[in-house]
Formats: sequence, C-alpha cells, structure tokens
Amino acid sequence: MSASARLVTTLAGPLDSATAGLPGERCLPGRTLILQGDDTQLAAYDLAAALAGEASVARFPRPWPRRFGTCTVAPGLDVAVFAGVHAVRAVDRRGTTLWEVRHGCWEGSCRELHASFEEYGEKGESTVGRGHLYADSGSVVFSADGKLVWAHVRGPLAAGNEDPDVIDEWLVLDATDGRVLGQADIQTAAAGSGHVAHPDPGQMGLSVGEGQDGVPLLWGRWDGERLTVDRIGDDDRCLMTVSPSGEHFLTVTHYQEALALHRVEDGSVVSELDAEEVIPDHPALHPDNDEPEVRWDYYGGFLDEHTVIAGTSEADEEYGAGRHWLVDVRDMRLLGEVTYPFPTSGVPNTLGDGSWYTIAEDTKELQVWRLATA
Repeated sequence: MSASARLVTTLAGPLDSATAGLPGERCLPGRTLILQGDDTQLAAYDLAAALAGEASVARFPRPWPRRFGTCTVAPGLDVAVFAGVHAVRAVDRRGTTLWEVRHGCWEGSCRELHASFEEYGEKGESTVGRGHLYADSGSVVFSADGKLVWAHVRGPLAAGNEDPDVIDEWLVLDATDGRVLGQADIQTAAAGSGHVAHPDPGQMGLSVGEGQDGVPLLWGRWDGERLTVDRIGDDDRCLMTVSPSGEHFLTVTHYQEALALHRVEDGSVVSELDAEEVIPDHPALHPDNDEPEVRWDYYGGFLDEHTVIAGTSEADEEYGAGRHWLVDVRDMRLLGEVTYPFPTSGVPNTLGDGSWYTIAEDTKELQVWRLATA
C-alpha cells in the first residue's frame, strides 16, 4: 500500500547566503517558524505568512559563529536566544544583548567560567586551549507561549548553583530578563542535546546525546515555583516529537531499530514498531545481499493525532533513494510508503498542520507536502 504526496509549494529559506546551513523549523501550537543561519546572522520567518505570500524575514546578528552552539527564536520574531559554549544570550534584531546567563564551559575537560566568547578564539587562536574550538553544546527553546526559555547548559552557573560537581543543568528562564526561575541537576554528560516543545508551556522534553554512552530522555515540568524532572527509560530512546494534543510523544531507540509511542503522563510505552519486521527491502537492494539493515531515521512527526510520517532515509542511502512511511500509532501499524511525484532527499519534517517538508539538496529550498487525499 502507498500514499501519494502532493506538492503544496516550494519556499526559499529565510537566508540568502552561500554559507548558510540548511533551514529548520520551530513548531509551536498554531505557529511554525522557519530558521536558517550562517556565521554572521540568524534569519527566520513565519511559515503561515510565507505560504500566504506575506512573509517578513527577521534577522539577528550572531554573537558567535554558527558552529559554537545552537539557537532559537521567539514566537513574535523579536528576540533570538543563542546557546553558546560559555553562556546563553538573548539579543534583539539589532544584536543588542537583552540578557545573558553565563555557565560552565562546554569543552569536555574544562571546568572554567569564561568571561567572554573571545577566549575561544573564533579565528582559530584560542587562548584557553585548542580543544575549545571543538566544544560540545547544549540547547535552548521557547515555551509554547513564549514566556519561558528552557535551556540545557553545562554547570556550574556564574551565579546561583556553583557546585563544582554539577556537570549538566536544565534551566527555566524568564524570557523577558533571563532570570533563573528553576534549575535542576540532570546528571548527564552531554555532547549535544535537543528540546521538543509541548503545547503546555510548563512541560518540555529533552534528549541528551552522550555518544556511545546513551541518550537520556528527560521530561521537565514547571509549576510556576519548582522544576521537576523525570528520566524516562534506560537511556536508549531519542525523543522525536509530541502529538498535537500533547497526550503522547514518539521516540526512536538509540540504534534506530524501533519507534515507540509513549504516554506523556508517565512516560510509559504504549506500543512499538520494529523496522526490520515491517519495512520491505529496498527495491534497489542487490539480490546477493541477504542481510539488509533497515533503521528508522531520528526525525519524523505527527501529521494528525493518530498518523505519523517517519523515514528510513539514512539506511536507504546505501541502496538508493530514501523512503518515507505512514504509521497509524493507535495500533502501531504501517500504513504504507509515501510516494512523491519527483525524487526527494532527506528526512520528512512535520509542520504541525498536517503538512511536512523536505529540503531540495541542490538549492536548500523547502518543498512543502500534503497527502493527496488530504
């Protein structure tokens, strides 16, 4: 069984720069922002406005080059927050610093609190050791209502928790002034991380990558006074996405064998789908290859409350074009392969309204899709 995709439109990324990275999205309830950056600036636009032909691009000067950390943009497109190697910094469109929270250094062996990014030597002349040029990183994201910033940082903080034994911390910050409202020692040692927003501003998911040591999955709850954190599973599940209702979330195992649907309420697994049990061999597979390896991608999402689009693109690359699949999560049943009118590349990225996009390999343009029956 297959499901046909129809092309809705093709959109340019928000940044016209030869050195820009690939566009990416930040999905909030009822709103999706498209972000793209190079070493000097971060640009963003509202997807709904772009689809209506009314997009206005917001541009933010970067406080440090793109490879040093991650970033996010507020729902109102008026503030960008950068999670750097020594601080979390909020800036306006002029690049003016609105607030900053300094924290421990993301270089693995360093436990210093650096005064500024300039110590890292952005041009390759680090004053604190060459390893700092290849530091790890945390991540930041705005809550659904834009009033909070959730930040995963390397401890200790410059002010507040100065316990030298704290490695990673999870913070809830006031988006207006950067005040630390809540913090938790999450007992991880990250190489990188990624937040997944929940429709409830007081809830957030966090996947922490520890390399071969695993991928702790954390669920945070902020009640206005206290941050509580639950660690879900056995550090072997990567958080992918949250359902539109906020009642469930989707994960993929560390080695990408199985998708799983979880209850947000307690993190328990409702059902799983093993790739090797349901995904047919790639049509370009050589007949002498009797042990093909099929794995889910780390990215995918909900088209509606019950339907997920997920890919096997990474594993398929060895044989030919990557494939995307529809899954009914009510009983974790494979509905079939998504077919496209022309070849696409990469993973499917859902946009929160029943559509998804792929990125054109040659132009970095976003190809926005819907199911032909939708």
